[in-house]
Amino acid sequence: MTSLPDAPRLLFVGGARAVSHSRDIVTDALTQARDRGIRTHIINRAETLDVTADVNALADEVSVVDPDDPAACVRWARERLARGERFDLVMGLRDTVLASAADVAAVVGAPGNPPDAARRARTKDTCRTALAAAGFRQPAVRLCHGLDDAAAFVAEAPGPWVVKPRDSTASIGVRKVTAPADLRAAVEALPSQDEFLVEQFVEGPEFSVEGVFLGGRPHVLAVTAKTKLPPPHFVEIGHVLPADLPEPGRRRIDDEVTSALTALGLRFGPFHVELWLTAEGVVLGEVHARPGGDWLHRLLTYAVPGLEMFGPIYDDALGRPVEPAPPVTRAAAAYFLAPAPGRLTEVRGWSGLLAHPAVLHAELTVRPGDVLPATHRESSDRAGAVVVGAETSAEARALALKLAGSIEFVTG
Repeated sequence: MTSLPDAPRLLFVGGARAVSHSRDIVTDALTQARDRGIRTHIINRAETLDVTADVNALADEVSVVDPDDPAACVRWARERLARGERFDLVMGLRDTVLASAADVAAVVGAPGNPPDAARRARTKDTCRTALAAAGFRQPAVRLCHGLDDAAAFVAEAPGPWVVKPRDSTASIGVRKVTAPADLRAAVEALPSQDEFLVEQFVEGPEFSVEGVFLGGRPHVLAVTAKTKLPPPHFVEIGHVLPADLPEPGRRRIDDEVTSALTALGLRFGPFHVELWLTAEGVVLGEVHARPGGDWLHRLLTYAVPGLEMFGPIYDDALGRPVEPAPPVTRAAAAYFLAPAPGRLTEVRGWSGLLAHPAVLHAELTVRPGDVLPATHRESSDRAGAVVVGAETSAEARALALKLAGSIEFVTG
């Protein structure tokens, strides 16, 4: 559908990042807007716009603004309003732009998350404090400003513990500490020691919940089971959607997550909420008012045939009819490649993997000559990914593991 001059207008704060899964999900968001006759305008840094030009070509307009700077975004939006422009929708799809998107939505009068709610959910310790105050299970956490603060917390709270940046993603700087003597090394490995978190480690299988807000209320689309590499680091290595859970357990997760999102005051856009299932029940992890990364959107749209993640959000915000989400009828899995260390000379078996009919996406992020790390400390250390579809979760998991295992990384 071609948009008309008086068509609804979507401001896309931040657009896409250079990484492949971000480019893919933003392409979906722009395409679903265009299919509805919605005009789109992306604001992003010049250097990021340069490396995402193919995605930006789907938008009607592009402007250079720092999407991580709420004040700059608000100034730009006010200037546009003064020229007689309008924005009916404002969207941001990564953590660092969510405050900007919320502030701009408030300024232009578009639906969005309240700015204080967006900031509360975005900041890990304030989110934990708010959830605990509302009665949700949470690990003890402390905002630290140096090693002495961290040592004091470790002396008070039963271990093990997790040291992590206050404001980061992709497992950067996250490390498990099992003994006080190991605390210094974990703190010194942080990107910054000026401000960071130490929290109690939670034991139990991990999941994430994918969904959208419609009519200001959260609607769960699916629950994903996740697998991580062994500690001390917390790099995610696999996802299976839907998680193989008994119906009562799935309902408990749905209820806990939707109640928590409501308690936090969130009400617009997609969401991705992480959690553990423990002997005591659901323990909520990080709450994100944006889609999950790591190709979760592709798992979701395969497992739920006919699903659009963004179209219903647009329709709902514009007062258009919204059809109920289709049910989960299939399964999908993603597995990430974490080969042994060494200087890479050759990758074997890749063409065979690409030819498999169940592969939805596959990519290598290394090439001959690269040095494969001895320790996978963050998501960017992974060597690639394979995403597959199947009829059941067990079949999807087994196939993803089999295909990943068929790849040989030759080092020398």
